[in-house]
Amino acid sequence: MKKTSYIAAGYVVDAKLPKVKKEALDKLTHMNIAFGYVIEDAISIAHLQNASVLTTIKQSHPDLQLILSVGGWGAGGFSEAASTEAGRIKMAESAVRILDELPLDGIDLDWEYPCYGVADIHSSPADKQNFTSLLKTIREALNRKGAADGRYYLLTIATGADQYYIDGTEMDKIEQYLDFIQLMTYDMRGGFQVLTGHHTNLFNSTGDLFRISTDASVRMFMDAGVPREKIVVGAAFYSRMWNQVPDRNNGLHQMAGTTGGYGPEYSTLVAEYINKNGYVRHWDDEAKAPYLFNGSSFISYDDEQSFAHKCSYIKEHQLGGMMFWEYGCDDTLQLLNAMYEGLKLD
Repeated sequence: MKKTSYIAAGYVVDAKLPKVKKEALDKLTHMNIAFGYVIEDAISIAHLQNASVLTTIKQSHPDLQLILSVGGWGAGGFSEAASTEAGRIKMAESAVRILDELPLDGIDLDWEYPCYGVADIHSSPADKQNFTSLLKTIREALNRKGAADGRYYLLTIATGADQYYIDGTEMDKIEQYLDFIQLMTYDMRGGFQVLTGHHTNLFNSTGDLFRISTDASVRMFMDAGVPREKIVVGAAFYSRMWNQVPDRNNGLHQMAGTTGGYGPEYSTLVAEYINKNGYVRHWDDEAKAPYLFNGSSFISYDDEQSFAHKCSYIKEHQLGGMMFWEYGCDDTLQLLNAMYEGLKLD
């Protein structure tokens, strides 16, 4: 069956909300506001400074789906809230209250990650089953509110891209409670690895010891029971950068002197790095991914060409669509425009 539309979603941090351009709002289907936090088993938005902007956005773009994303790297509270029925109910009730307070269309949970404390947050082996119960409780609460309001509220999650996330969750059980599942198919290599490589590649390439890619992630989630039409592929508006890289193979798949920390945002890459200041752009046609090298520093990133390949892949495999992190990293709007053009119906 031919799809009638694709999801074109983007994360926007609170500080950037007042600066979102009309052109961007025109081309998004969903906007994830980052982030709400879980505090004492309830979702809190007290720290958000620009939530009032959402009313103006909703008035000018009523069809744009506004979703509060809760969590993010290093944001805890999920394991504790999910561990008891009382905690799950409290979190669900707080979600409903926030939907009353703000012109939102749904809630997105970005728990990084169930069963893992790598981000220095509380975790438990019981997170696996408790996450399922938490999503069920929230879904039921949103359905009750939707029935009372005469409308429907979305529930989505953002997930890690590799097997660890599937092992820590029950994807075949939770997908029924979710409208779509956003794969964070970026940071697939970076802060934990000294081996240079692509952090948001579509496919694997020869010589890559870490066999993770967008394609591999999509297949893992489908094998775990997620319907393809609920899978939303992630793309990056920022880069990862390694230094002290041997001048071999244009820096690709080399042991560096540093791990792949966060590199320049896309706006800065365009202004100062791509074929500038000694950096040469290369294209890995196996991975369908660009990279930069200046003889000692290696930068992995997404660009318009890699976005086009991801959009074609989404269409070929009839996936749900694409999302990106994060709006404020590309003042040029080149990447957002590439997503918009790439996801247009044929």
